[in-house]
Amino acid sequence: MDISRDKVELVNISEEMRNSFLDYSMSVIVSRALPDVRDGLKPVHRRILHAMNELGIVANKSHKKSARIVGEVIGKYHPHGDTAVYDAMVRMAQDFSYRYELVNGHGNFGSMDGDGAAAMRYTEAKMSKIAMEMLRDIQKDTVDFDFNYDGEEREPVVLPSRFPNLIVNGSVGIAVGMATNIPPHNLGETIDAALAVMDNPDITVMELMENHIKGPDYPTGGIILGRAGIKQAFETGRGAIVTRSRVEVDELPNGKPRIVVKEIPYQVNKANLVEKIAALVREKIIDGITDLRDESNRDGVRIVIELRKDVQPDVILNQLYRMTALQTSFGVNFLALVNGAPKQMGIKEALQHYVNHQIDVIERRTRFDLKKAEDRAHILEGLKIALDHIDEIIRIIRSSKEDGEASSRLIETFQLSEIQAKAILDMQFRRLTGLQREKIENEYNELIALISDLKDILANHSRVLEIIRTELTEIKEKYGDARRTEISDAEIDMNDEDLIPVEDIVITMTTNGYIKRMPVDTYHTQHRGGKGIKGMTIHEDDVIELLISMSTHDYLLVFTNIGKVYRLRGFNIPNASRTAKGLPVINLLNLDKEEKVRALVPVKRDSESKYLFFVTKMGIVKRVNMDEFESIRTNGKIAITLREDDELLGVKETTGDDEIIIAGSNGKAVRFNEDDVRPMGRTASGVKGFNIDGGEVVGVATTKEGTHILTVSENGYGKQTPIDEYRLTSRGTKGVKTINVTDKTGSLVNVRAVNGDEDVMIITSDGIIIRISLDNVGVYGRNTQGVRLINVNDNTSVAKVAIVAKAEEEADDSAETSSETANEVDSESNQ
Repeated sequence: MDISRDKVELVNISEEMRNSFLDYSMSVIVSRALPDVRDGLKPVHRRILHAMNELGIVANKSHKKSARIVGEVIGKYHPHGDTAVYDAMVRMAQDFSYRYELVNGHGNFGSMDGDGAAAMRYTEAKMSKIAMEMLRDIQKDTVDFDFNYDGEEREPVVLPSRFPNLIVNGSVGIAVGMATNIPPHNLGETIDAALAVMDNPDITVMELMENHIKGPDYPTGGIILGRAGIKQAFETGRGAIVTRSRVEVDELPNGKPRIVVKEIPYQVNKANLVEKIAALVREKIIDGITDLRDESNRDGVRIVIELRKDVQPDVILNQLYRMTALQTSFGVNFLALVNGAPKQMGIKEALQHYVNHQIDVIERRTRFDLKKAEDRAHILEGLKIALDHIDEIIRIIRSSKEDGEASSRLIETFQLSEIQAKAILDMQFRRLTGLQREKIENEYNELIALISDLKDILANHSRVLEIIRTELTEIKEKYGDARRTEISDAEIDMNDEDLIPVEDIVITMTTNGYIKRMPVDTYHTQHRGGKGIKGMTIHEDDVIELLISMSTHDYLLVFTNIGKVYRLRGFNIPNASRTAKGLPVINLLNLDKEEKVRALVPVKRDSESKYLFFVTKMGIVKRVNMDEFESIRTNGKIAITLREDDELLGVKETTGDDEIIIAGSNGKAVRFNEDDVRPMGRTASGVKGFNIDGGEVVGVATTKEGTHILTVSENGYGKQTPIDEYRLTSRGTKGVKTINVTDKTGSLVNVRAVNGDEDVMIITSDGIIIRISLDNVGVYGRNTQGVRLINVNDNTSVAKVAIVAKAEEEADDSAETSSETANEVDSESNQ
């Protein structure tokens, strides 16, 4: 190579890279990625609209092939790839991308599922009606034009944009070192805000939000959560706006709940959203969804999510909001070009820039119209002179050898301008008629009035603003529509439990493992001796075994016959009607095949209990610190190590200073101090607490639960006995009689500690439940049979007993009279 010193230039590589990259960066920022604050368009979008306007592919004409439009844009204005131009035009035609589409597409222009548009040779397009407002009056010198890339064509630097397109349709763009992300807004609200800024330049952002522009209005609808993010974005130009899908929760004919998604957040790919939900279900991260379908069509979005009967729809929905794009955060970055330089701004400043642009457009249009009117008036003045001196004009023209001579003589004779002289020479003879003379006079007078009006507009700024106000109002009335996106004050982040109302509930479970919850007031209070109401539909070989009352937000410790413990929340138990069977507990807990639930212990948030006291059927007892059960895995934890042929019967919360009463099926009970049993570890087996002497333990109570012991036998007899009648002994004794067991009463079924102001719920083996106020259950000594609390049928017996809060007592036709009750108690007590 011939390298000579005069042809070599030494440069610093780092400085050259810095300068070159800076040039590239500014080119991307100014000429490609960021919109202009005045018309809200990037160069490619502006060139597409300008090319369509030049080709006459306007709203009131027919569609033309997209390839023709793209070719025009590339060939004359935009020296980039055809894909970039076509993609930009496609997005302008998508009703889910633009709040107000600027292109009217004909054919496949993509979908919310991320499907691309058909090839440009297949689709057709034209300008939309509202896009015509972007270019209105562009031929009246309202904006500057510049040379295109090869200097052979002229293109507009900015469009007149007769509505605030930057705010109305938003913009998304990534430049070098900066990006813009502007959400779309409602046209009517945005115009109202622009008018408010015109009327009061000192208006605050809060006043704009409260009275005019509420917040973003996405083409896909949805619900914006809270106004704090909107306020921050409007004030500073940056902020996060959380948007949630619009859903409906209803119930199928078979009783299963379902969630129907009607609208999804802006810019969310619907197909990806559905796939994400399916993946969460498949991986068992979200449990309770049985079916998922996308039923969307041309009428709108419709995603159907069917749920199991036992789940809470609000909880599932909350999980979907947290884990999927059903709820998204739109990061606002209001960045646009102001005088050719990128600038971040709030909503008020953006509106002010738009208003300033419109002032400039109206003034330039007025000056254009004024010049045009003055030029025409000038010509008409010359024609009037010619009509007044027509004979002399004709003589000069006839005597002149050529046009130039005639023009010069007319100018010299009548003091005309060259333009006037040319107009006279071009005048047709029909203008000499009287009617034509009158038309010229009228036109001239109208022009004089118009010129005066246009000059007045330019001289009075208030008239310019009034014109802008009138034209913006016309656009609002013509194209404005209702807001699609709702703005809600709902919490953005909510725990699952926040969606569940705090209410008192009753939890029941059968020996076959069916569990459910119901409101505690499902059963109204009856007098003792009533027949009860149907509480649960169960199989003949199934009986209700456990029944407790708690709150939906309390923790529930579930103890099984093999000594394991599981933990649930009250609202995790499926809600069901009074007569429903419930849900198998194995659907909620990871139970082994032979494992059955034997005890349910509610743990209240404000509980003062320190220990859990365990009692087995063989009378073995154990005390464990409650801290041992704070963290329980889904597959359970060992709560007690059982001896051979023994099972866990009951578990109680204790404070450390309580007294324990354990009763057996033989009608005897033992009372001893809790501290007779030292605290042990979870895996300990325990010590002897009650010498059952051939029977089995049927119930356990603590003195903190009440002042009386309620005893209930299998044939429905029961009574209250003061705890003080049970002498305090050491653990491991045979105890004392707590009820006089006879063939009439049957074996002892259960004992409970009560205060006497509660209600007792008694469940029979055939599913009958009765609720009785303890006011109707007398207080009697230990060695008595008690009174009949419920009439049991043949081959049935009392299965379980639960104590619930007192409810308002109602009359019941099946109740016995108080005199009959007294006689029955007396006769039984004497036996």
